[in-house]
Amino acid sequence: MNFLLEPLILFLAGLVAGVINAVAGGGTLIIFPTLIFSGLTAIGANATSTVGVLPGVMSSLWAYRRELATQKRWLWRFAIPSLIGGGLGAFLVLHTGESLFRRFVPFLILFATVLFTFNGPITRWLQIEAHLIEQSRHAVAAAIAFQFGVAIYGGYFGAGIGILMLAALGILGQKNIHEMNALRVCLGVMINLVAAAYFIANGLVSWPEAALLAVGTIAGGFAGPRLARAVGAKVVRAFVSITGFTLGIYFLAR
Repeated sequence: MNFLLEPLILFLAGLVAGVINAVAGGGTLIIFPTLIFSGLTAIGANATSTVGVLPGVMSSLWAYRRELATQKRWLWRFAIPSLIGGGLGAFLVLHTGESLFRRFVPFLILFATVLFTFNGPITRWLQIEAHLIEQSRHAVAAAIAFQFGVAIYGGYFGAGIGILMLAALGILGQKNIHEMNALRVCLGVMINLVAAAYFIANGLVSWPEAALLAVGTIAGGFAGPRLARAVGAKVVRAFVSITGFTLGIYFLAR
């Protein structure tokens, strides 16, 4: 990559990824190949991407603070599995190969996107209502276990975890896309924070690239929630679905 263009390209990649992460998740898909193209190894790109997107995700969390206030119950339920799973996923990056896990990535994302896109009919078919889920210990336990798995994946690689979490929240009976996004972003911060700390401690982060990405993701993170509120829930849901299917097809074609 031309040294004059590299800073601009990394900043723009961070900006776009920040907006995508704030609205639907999946910004890693923009950043990761950009870092590979800049010359980093796959593990180095993965670690640098995790650190680079963290400031932007945190800025989105601040922007979603109003909606997050309504999600405290689910936040407390998902916090511990998110933190533990994120750390475990980061640990697995250094102790297992990427090739086998990457084979499952497109199918996980496509499955989650189908769940999210058609969560209304699926919910009606299963006759799931939010108040019933609140009263069901088995449903809550299953949701916590699912979030733990999502967190492991998030610490390992991370592309599409927003789609997975939004799909699960939709099946759990949640309907307000902005409140769902607020919870998704907060849990994403927890997962990325633990994973980033592990990557930093092991010296895997390329800091010049991470700094450029961080500036871009912060700007995108602030703009994303405002964009989501401005365009409306239907447009955001459509964008989430398109992003999810695009992510799945992209990984499937690799």
